[in-house]
Amino acid sequence: MAEDLVLDTAIRDWVLIPLSVVMVLIGVLRYFVSKLMRSFQVPDLKIVKEGQVIVRARNLRGAANFIPPKSFRSRRVYFSNEENGLLFVPKGQAQNAQAQMFSDPNMAMDMMKKNLSMIIPQTLTFAWVNFFFSGFVAAKIPFPLTQRFRSMLQNGIDLSTVDVSYVSSRSWYFLNLFGLRGLFSLILGEENAMDDTQRMMQMGGFGFDPSKSLSAEKDGLDIVQHDWALPKFEHRAEAVLKKLVS
Repeated sequence: MAEDLVLDTAIRDWVLIPLSVVMVLIGVLRYFVSKLMRSFQVPDLKIVKEGQVIVRARNLRGAANFIPPKSFRSRRVYFSNEENGLLFVPKGQAQNAQAQMFSDPNMAMDMMKKNLSMIIPQTLTFAWVNFFFSGFVAAKIPFPLTQRFRSMLQNGIDLSTVDVSYVSSRSWYFLNLFGLRGLFSLILGEENAMDDTQRMMQMGGFGFDPSKSLSAEKDGLDIVQHDWALPKFEHRAEAVLKKLVS
């Protein structure tokens, strides 16, 4: 049976609060350091143009039923015809995103800076937490949990008799590492509140591949079944008015 523990207030004052404050300060400091290390890059005009074409084609797919059938067909031909359509990419002109990134040294350098700005603070912070705060039971979750959460919440504590709702200091570090996005959105702004999960996902990315996006948008536009919604508006309005009257 799981035992109930009485946590010392000194653990709250010298472990829980300092660890939380340090994680917030490191996140803010890392944001400003990465901002200083970020180099200004002139956007490629071709990539910007292709991105705008994709947005226009997506808006056409989303609002296809609000324009007449003839207008929709002419716009679809303008975007997806295989002679001079904006979304058509010949096979020999497809760009390789990996080769494009490695051919640009500035892009590779920026990617390395982003990875270093994430890896180095995490490594130092984890070593600091593991050295000073290892083995502490720092907090307790105010609701019961199943045994599946034990390995996540009690990292560094090898006691099966402790209730699952208790959180170790090492697990509290990981919870702060991946769960401070909402707080950073209040401090730094919504567009700057990128958490470490998204940064890890971007570490394996190799840039934007416009040829694949253009081909996918062309396929999506070709399969759209147009159904003009304007002639049905009167019947819909009549049905709504009948419901309101009745």
